[in-house]
Amino acid sequence: MRNEGLGSWPARRARKTPQHTALIHGDDRTSYAELHVRTNRLAHVLRAAGIERGDRVAYLGPNHPSYLETLFAAGLLGAVFVPLNTRLSGPELAYQLQDSGAKALVRAPGLPEPAPTPVRIELGPEYEKLMAEAPAVEQLIDEPVGLDDLCIIMYTSGTTGRPKGAMLTHGNLTWNAVNVLVDHDLLADEVALVSAPLFHTAGLNMLTLPVLLKGGSCVLVESFDPAGTLELVQRHRVSFMFGVPTMFEQVARHPDWAAADLSSLRLLTCGGSPVPTSLIAAYQERGLTFCQGYGMTEASPGVLFLDAEHALAKAGSAGVQHFFSDVRVVGPGLQPVAPGETGEVLVRGPHVMAGYWGLPEETREAFADGWFRSGDAARVDGDGYVTIVDRIKDMIISGGENIYPAEVEDALMGHPGIAECAVVGVPDATWGEVGRAVVVPRPGVVLDPDEVLSSLAGRLARYKIPKSLTVVDSLPRTASGKLLKSVLRKSL
Repeated sequence: MRNEGLGSWPARRARKTPQHTALIHGDDRTSYAELHVRTNRLAHVLRAAGIERGDRVAYLGPNHPSYLETLFAAGLLGAVFVPLNTRLSGPELAYQLQDSGAKALVRAPGLPEPAPTPVRIELGPEYEKLMAEAPAVEQLIDEPVGLDDLCIIMYTSGTTGRPKGAMLTHGNLTWNAVNVLVDHDLLADEVALVSAPLFHTAGLNMLTLPVLLKGGSCVLVESFDPAGTLELVQRHRVSFMFGVPTMFEQVARHPDWAAADLSSLRLLTCGGSPVPTSLIAAYQERGLTFCQGYGMTEASPGVLFLDAEHALAKAGSAGVQHFFSDVRVVGPGLQPVAPGETGEVLVRGPHVMAGYWGLPEETREAFADGWFRSGDAARVDGDGYVTIVDRIKDMIISGGENIYPAEVEDALMGHPGIAECAVVGVPDATWGEVGRAVVVPRPGVVLDPDEVLSSLAGRLARYKIPKSLTVVDSLPRTASGKLLKSVLRKSL
């Protein structure tokens, strides 16, 4: 087999465990042998349509087996997969299609009509007809693909402006999956619930691909639902879940939470934003421990991981670097900071991207001596455990004091009436900038802003306590659950 990339994974896994279930979607189950056949058939469909090595193949649709079939089929051809966010508007989708130069689009029906592409395949009857007519495994596609070849252009979530396409190679994704296998202790009979969107780097690369590499089963869910999550965990005996804090918070607030059978759950990983201590406590009461992580699209995405053994002793930390990952926390001049001091996180390793698609200047600015500059602020303790403080750009400088909103947000989440919150800096004539809290109350709760802010007295230094508080119905978020603080700042 000349293909060393992701496209070869279905064939390699089918040699080992052909009858094991790879994918579960609704009542349908796909074995590894079937995934191998369907991937090869789709590769023939794309090749017949003119897709060649290096061409970009975009996918627009919710979590579905065809997403992974398209990813692996593109990998078989040496083509480049471009996952698109289903929650974007038509113009936003058109930008990513045009920016990537996508030659083909595989699309679920009923979604926006973005920019035209030479090849368009609609999921459903058309897709299945093409698959049925394509050659099966007796005509295997064995295009030479190496680990340094480009595999995916994955667009960043755009919290800092127009999304950039992170170029992830087959090697980047393979090494990230190896890191997950090593540090998560995945089992061959793992059952993963994939309700985080596959177009988001964590749902695909920290959950789905490592489980498929190991030979486990992935339960694909088209959209997250807290009641559905609890039902699926019990029905399929789910052992592995990933989510952002908002998802786990909604599950813990659901009326069925207390009575649900969660005995099959072995591994809960959480990322995307800092995990509130109150949420950690809610899961610990059910005998479940969070394994927190930290990463970014540009690192495929895993960088730091806090395992279950240290989840309590190092609570609040994002852990230590993955096995094949190197991390430095640096100050001015890119010199390492002393333990306890705040600096910027730099990352290096075989999982770090090749650069930004079509943006050589931005790529150069993103790296320093081979290290990727994350733009995130962190502290390292004496044992080497890294605590992510906040985005450097989100830091509030008030009267010469540095305020990291994540610390204030964690304190606010200790209030029993608050469901979600964010803290941003707003202009102030005296201090230059002060904090403003924006909170979402729990259902049926009427919050008193003065009472909420006064509850922080004694828990935070006075200069860290926001000077004002706004109550809202919801917070703006990206499709991956990250807060859009830029939108909040503009609204305030």
